[in-house]
Amino acid sequence: RLTGVRMLVIDELHNILAGQGNSRREFLNLLRFLGNELRIPIVGVGTREAYLAVRSDDQLENRFEPIVLPLWNTGADTLSLLASFAAALPLQRPSDIATADMAQYLLARSEGTIGELARLLTTAAIAAVESGEERINRRTLVMADYAGPTERRRLFERELM
Repeated sequence: RLTGVRMLVIDELHNILAGQGNSRREFLNLLRFLGNELRIPIVGVGTREAYLAVRSDDQLENRFEPIVLPLWNTGADTLSLLASFAAALPLQRPSDIATADMAQYLLARSEGTIGELARLLTTAAIAAVESGEERINRRTLVMADYAGPTERRRLFERELM
């Protein structure tokens, strides 16, 4: 109340499930209390497991409306996002990544999530600096030390064998 908070956003809400039964119930009770006491919207962000955690409490389930975010696709919004990334990356030369072809390539490698896209572009920027290229292009994207989620899963499963 003292700070005038008007909305509470909780990221990685799915981590509730990592707690023991009592801790989990205490946290869910705290969410209910905050909602009742502060009368502010509470937004929970996370994976499918976040939804399952909230759903485990009947009172909270009614307070959270689940919204599934779609994967990014090649369109104007994605091109704008890529232009923002290109402008924000501290490279000496402009990275021409805000094109339909490049968007399609980047989204395929990152599997359409913004976190993976950021990770791919960051590793490509590192490769661009290390190679002296100083811009992201197909060459630096290939050189980037990046494996997408499916590839990482596959590599990890191979390690388990």
